[in-house]
Formats: sequence, C-alpha cells, structure tokens
Amino acid sequence: MRIVIVGASGNVGTALLRRLRQESGLEMVGVARRLPGPDAGEPYDRVEWHSCDIGAPGAADKLATVFAGAAGVVHLAWQIQPSHDQHTLHRTNVDGSRAVIDAVVRAGVPALVYASSVGTYAPGPKDHPVSERWPATGVPGSSYSRDKAEVEALLDTVEGEHSELRVVRLRPGLTFQRDAGTEIARYFLGPLAPVRLLKYGRIPLVPTNRRLRMQAVHADDVADAYARALLGEARGAFNVAADPVLSPELVARHFHGWTVPVAAPVLRVAAALTWRARLQPVDAGWVELALNAPLMSSERAETELGWTPRIDALTAVKELFAGMADTAGTGAPPMSTDPTLPGRPAALLKTRPPGHGNPY
Repeated sequence: MRIVIVGASGNVGTALLRRLRQESGLEMVGVARRLPGPDAGEPYDRVEWHSCDIGAPGAADKLATVFAGAAGVVHLAWQIQPSHDQHTLHRTNVDGSRAVIDAVVRAGVPALVYASSVGTYAPGPKDHPVSERWPATGVPGSSYSRDKAEVEALLDTVEGEHSELRVVRLRPGLTFQRDAGTEIARYFLGPLAPVRLLKYGRIPLVPTNRRLRMQAVHADDVADAYARALLGEARGAFNVAADPVLSPELVARHFHGWTVPVAAPVLRVAAALTWRARLQPVDAGWVELALNAPLMSSERAETELGWTPRIDALTAVKELFAGMADTAGTGAPPMSTDPTLPGRPAALLKTRPPGHGNPY
C-alpha cells in the first residue's frame, strides 16, 4: 500500500513516520521542500523522498505524479514562519493546500487526511469542551486561524464535488515531543528566550489570564490518530487532545514559578511591540488565538477511531521543555539544531532577525 505524506519531515510528520513503521506492507513516500539527507537516520530512511514547494506554480502537476497509485495522502505541510511575510505564508498554506487537494483529485487517490487544528475553530468556551460541530470559521485577528479555516472551506467544496473521496480532518491541540524542542523554540520563542533555564525545571514567572487555558497532546499520540484515520474508513473531523487542560496555574505549580495576572490587552500589546521590534517571532494574532480557541472534546476520536492518548498533556509539555533546554532535534531540516538557523542566537550574528527569512 503506497502512502504519501506531504510535510513528512516536520514535527508531526516525523512522529507519523515512526508510527507507520510499525505497520506491515506500507510503501512510504515523503514530500517536503527540504529533504532529509542520506545520513538523517530513522525514521527518515526507508522512505521514498520527493522535493516539492507546494505553493510554487506547477506544484499540482508535480504532486499528481507523486500521488499516482497512492492509497492515501496525508497533508501535514504548513508554514509558520517567516511571520513578517504573510504573503509567503498564505502562498504555502492556502495555495499549497489547494495544489495538494487538486493533485489528490487528479490522481484519483481514494483518501485524504488533512492536518487541521484547534485553530480552525471560531472563538469558544474555556470552561467546557466543544465537539466537532463548533463553527470552523477561525479566530479573527489570527492569520494562522484564518488560513486554517480557509483550507477547511476548500475541503467542504471538494467533498461536495467528489463524494468518492474520503476526507478526514484532524484537529489537534498543541503538539509536542522532545525532538521538536529546538524547532518550536525557533518558531515561537526566538533567539533571546533563555530556554537553557528550563534545564532546571523552573519557569520563574507565568503570565495568567482566565482565558489562557489550552490543550496539548504528544506528537506520538497525534501520529497514532493519523494512522488510524488513514488506515480505517472514517470520514469527517476529529478533535485530538489529551488531559489535563493546561492553565497558567497548573504550569506554574509544576515548574516552580509564580503567576502574574496580565490583562488581555496588555498581552496583545506586548506581543505586537516585541514582534515589531524583531525581538521575538510571533505576532499578536497568536495571543488572540490562545485567548479565544475553545477547549475540545475528543470523544468522537475515542469512539470512532478507537484512539486514546497514552501520554498526558503535562508530560508532553515537560518533554518539550527538556528538548528546548537540551537543544534537541533530528536530521530533518525543519527540526535541525543548526545554530545559524533563523530564530537561534547565532543567526543574529548573520543579521537574521526572528520572523524573517525563507526557508526558516
């Protein structure tokens, strides 16, 4: 069975390659802009690799050739950085997703599994979980959320026009693993964050707000959900998250810190000013998303996919923080530990400020 994974070299793609190695009779094909080198090792070996910038002109033609004969395509590719170049992000995330969808239809692939997100949802409650019926129209002010919702609308159209195509949308919470420590620190914290202090298991100050309640899940558990969706017969959307819900108070208690109440407008302004000053790589839209993304119920995934998380959310966070402190990574370009990459301290010496540069 030929399985193609678009975006196979990133955080979730790496975990999914590990998970699918447990299955017999699979021919795994990876698609990425930048390919792992021949010495990258597991889980990137024994994979047929193809280089493709999915947002480039002609990408759908190239992808259709790669997809020919595939039993399923998993679309994980998504660009978070450079945040100061929204045109590039939309080109990859929306135009690139359109190319993947077009190629799936043209190649006659019977199943498409898409990496959506909690970020696709409209603003929702923080005191109880919502089901997959919650509106997938995005959070105003977040370009990430807007793009996720736009791609879901594309999938609505293709489902209406091609009923023979089985479409699955997974909507996970924050997805963590140790090996993603350096990648996530580059993308979301930047070169000035003192991540080495996490080695001591301490976060001295934790900003708190009643709306800062989020869900996380370990990358290996997300990968298991993808495998079940891909190899089964399910259709539609599935929330994927682990307990407990992450609150500032919980994080402060487990990392020996103090909570500091901060009003939402202050969080927004602080993010906007430090982003504009090129001190850190994420704009105020990520604060808006954190404050407004709803809590999710994973009941449908548990019932219809037979999925349950093996690792709780707090353990996933601890593993991520350990990976950040130890500069953990893999041999794949997105998860590289190269100190000169954008978002790392040495990049500042090459005048590469956070949130700039492509590839990031």
